[in-house]
Amino acid sequence: MLRSLVKTFIWLVFLAGLAGGGYWVWQHHRAETRTVEKNPDERVPVTVATAETRNFPVYFDSLGTAQAWNMVTVRSRVDGEITKVAFDEGQFVKAGDLLIQIDPRPYQAALDQAVAKKAQDEANLANLKRDLQRFEKVGTLATTQQQIDTQRSNITQQESLLKADAGAIANTEVQVVYTTIKAPISGRVGFRLVDQGNIIHAGDTGGVATIAQIQPIAVIFTEPEERLPRILDELKHGPLSVTAFTSDGKQELAKGQLSLVDNQVDTTTGSIKLKGRFPNTEMTLWPGLTVATRLLITTEKNVVVIPDAAVQRGPDKMFAYVVGPGRKAERRDLVVGEIQDGQAVIKSGVKAGEQVVTAGYYRLEPGSTVELPDDRKKEEQKQKATPPGGPVSESKHTVLEAE
Repeated sequence: MLRSLVKTFIWLVFLAGLAGGGYWVWQHHRAETRTVEKNPDERVPVTVATAETRNFPVYFDSLGTAQAWNMVTVRSRVDGEITKVAFDEGQFVKAGDLLIQIDPRPYQAALDQAVAKKAQDEANLANLKRDLQRFEKVGTLATTQQQIDTQRSNITQQESLLKADAGAIANTEVQVVYTTIKAPISGRVGFRLVDQGNIIHAGDTGGVATIAQIQPIAVIFTEPEERLPRILDELKHGPLSVTAFTSDGKQELAKGQLSLVDNQVDTTTGSIKLKGRFPNTEMTLWPGLTVATRLLITTEKNVVVIPDAAVQRGPDKMFAYVVGPGRKAERRDLVVGEIQDGQAVIKSGVKAGEQVVTAGYYRLEPGSTVELPDDRKKEEQKQKATPPGGPVSESKHTVLEAE
């Protein structure tokens, strides 16, 4: 029994010593690690940028579609044979240019008939008036009052008939004019839908051709409804500029101005439709083309701007690391304004001319010593300038020369 207790005690002492030794080794290693981690001489490589004061444009980005400022489907208003097609597909035409000529002879013949009919009725009216004068001259001695009244009525009817003749002539003249189809607006003609020799009808729905006015041209785009109050507020100060880009946003196509804010919000999408007017002098916009739009809302004057990469999001506020005196990192709480195109407006926290850390900040803490790219370049150049084995002393050069 006693031997068993002694043996157990010895094992307990051995295990306690082993545990104590392990704990001492762990504490020693932890202390060394802390020393390495908090070594004040350690330099953390970072990339920096300099805060600058400049004007900062604020944009609303969206997608839109170009459409013709005016689009007309040219149709015939009379029936007849096409005797001439005076345009080419894709041609630019001006308002009033001849497009289609329809055979006018049937309508010209009808016009001649209407003119002749009016001349005949005018002759009849003149005869009726002369008879009335004779009746009135002789009076009731040679005729009755009823005949005189009837003659006056016949004259009134004939005068009305002349007015109808004048209307028929005017209508026929219009029909003759309609046989010549002219461009109602200036623009680019699309596909030709008829050919010379075809019989065309006034009821044809296809039309002759379409004309699209693309100088100027419109771009229709949408913005979220929450942006509407600011857009309307900025419009009070003058027109807003709109820039159209390719759908991938890489190439600028044209510049224009906001010309219309729709009169209602689309409740299904929660967006408002807007229309931009572009001169399109370079013909870079085309009806149906999908474009990216940038609506310039305002330009903030003389504000401090830093790269967006320098702005860190903390649990309760934004901050950035600033390179202070002695290459020491300083944590600054920020009040950030607009963020766009990789740049951020800083309302407080950083001053113009100060350097902010844009990369490598994950190893930083307040007071850390930073290593800038220029420092690394200088160190590399110094190492390249130093020959292997260290610098050669002047006495060694002398010995070598003597040998």
